[in-house]
Amino acid sequence: MTHEPALESLVSLRDQVALVTGAAGGIGAATSRLLRRAGARVVGMDLPGKLIPDADRTLACDFATPSSFPDLGRELDRLDIVIHCAGIRKDAVLWKMEDEDWTDVMRVNLDSAFHLLKRTAPLLRRQGGSVVLISSINGERGKFGQANYAASKAGLIGLARTAAREMGRFGVRVNVVAPGLIRTAMTESLPEEAIRASVEESLLGRAGDPSDVASAVLFLCSEMGRHVTGQVIRVDGGQLTA
Repeated sequence: MTHEPALESLVSLRDQVALVTGAAGGIGAATSRLLRRAGARVVGMDLPGKLIPDADRTLACDFATPSSFPDLGRELDRLDIVIHCAGIRKDAVLWKMEDEDWTDVMRVNLDSAFHLLKRTAPLLRRQGGSVVLISSINGERGKFGQANYAASKAGLIGLARTAAREMGRFGVRVNVVAPGLIRTAMTESLPEEAIRASVEESLLGRAGDPSDVASAVLFLCSEMGRHVTGQVIRVDGGQLTA
């Protein structure tokens, strides 16, 4: 008879170290909480002065500025999990979008993911690990008024799939979670008609919660996701399917 591991061990992250960017935000905070419940020691990283209550340790970083990244090789003795949640939006149609709004969104959403992976790859390669980049279904389909945001989120998918190919032989898995409408401070600022339209697109007829995204992240980082890499998992209630 084949011995099957206890269910608890399949989701346990005991003794693992997880770095979560954007840890002060809705999805970042929910992810940090769940990873800690699973046993991980969470290092939360966000803008200087941001309150990060759901972390064992915090690091400050201005994600738009590469030189602001801490020396992670010096700061961390071990790293098993990297979750990139940091992101902003500055919406406008193409012909009204300011050049700096394009640049700012690309720097924070996409460029910072590259700088993060470049700095964490040497740590992850030591013993293997898991990386999850938080993208968006709008990175797959585009979105009116979000050329910068959609392009940055699409770029995360290409970055993740390339990193999965480059680091797979070191036992590092790299995946993407693409949420639909999730109730966070960022989406609460959307026009009510846009929120209503997104809910109507969903097959489940509701907006998601940050904990829904966090659950998908935990799956990918745990033993249950040990043979999953280079994939995009949508957490959108069927919004894109519709």
